[in-house]
Amino acid sequence: MSASAPVSAPPPVPPVTAAPRTASPLAGFFIDLGIAAVTLFGLSLISGLFWGVYRGLMVGYANAKANGAAPDPGTLTEALGQPGALAQILMALFATGGAALLLYFWRRPANAAERQASRDALRRPSTWGWTLLVATLIVVGSNGIAFLSRQFGIEPVPTNVELMQNAVARFPLFLMLFAVVLAPAYEELLFRRVLFGRLWQAGRPWLGMILSSLAFALIHEIPGTSANGPAEIAQLWLVYGGMGAAFCWLYRRTGTLWAAIAAHALNNAVALAALVFFGAT
Repeated sequence: MSASAPVSAPPPVPPVTAAPRTASPLAGFFIDLGIAAVTLFGLSLISGLFWGVYRGLMVGYANAKANGAAPDPGTLTEALGQPGALAQILMALFATGGAALLLYFWRRPANAAERQASRDALRRPSTWGWTLLVATLIVVGSNGIAFLSRQFGIEPVPTNVELMQNAVARFPLFLMLFAVVLAPAYEELLFRRVLFGRLWQAGRPWLGMILSSLAFALIHEIPGTSANGPAEIAQLWLVYGGMGAAFCWLYRRTGTLWAAIAAHALNNAVALAALVFFGAT
């Protein structure tokens, strides 16, 4: 007679002292970052395809109305051109805003306690004092870095400056809405609430500040997408990374993401005003 357990016996129960495995917050951070990158690329591609179809229909209709025939593919491709300033801003809003909303609701939605804590923070005068102080320091610091860089012949041109100049000339009100309201909201939602917030919640706020700020700097100045050299790119990364770190600190100090959004909006408003009135970048 065999001494082995019958086939129908249940599997052995793990010891009660075995601790459950928990996911690494760092792994979660990079998963979030990967999802954001894939979503951003996918939504950019989709918006580009929609623009191409729309533009192709408009060009084809105009040509048929003028000549009575559809244009040949070569002529159509040449007539399509590149998306204008308004189209590029709408595409950026759709792609980056969509990625931020997806990551927030899927991976890092706020619970009732967090929302209440944020509302409480909004009623504290110190929240807005810190917001104004951080926004002022960012403006002073970024201009100080730019001044020192010019002494060494380093004068970068941000990747989006030409787009902003064209939008200022043709769509100033929409650009103000985009730069001062919409962009700060979805960028803070993605980089501070989702990416920084994951490591902050896990008790590693300084690591979260560094990694999320690096991602924030990279998305604003991607090597190879402009004529900037290594020194110019390094200066822009220092400015954008410093901004990201300051917004992380403000979010953690005040306990509400609205403070970081407001500081970001103030910074963008000052930069937009400088572009409009002085042509400064």
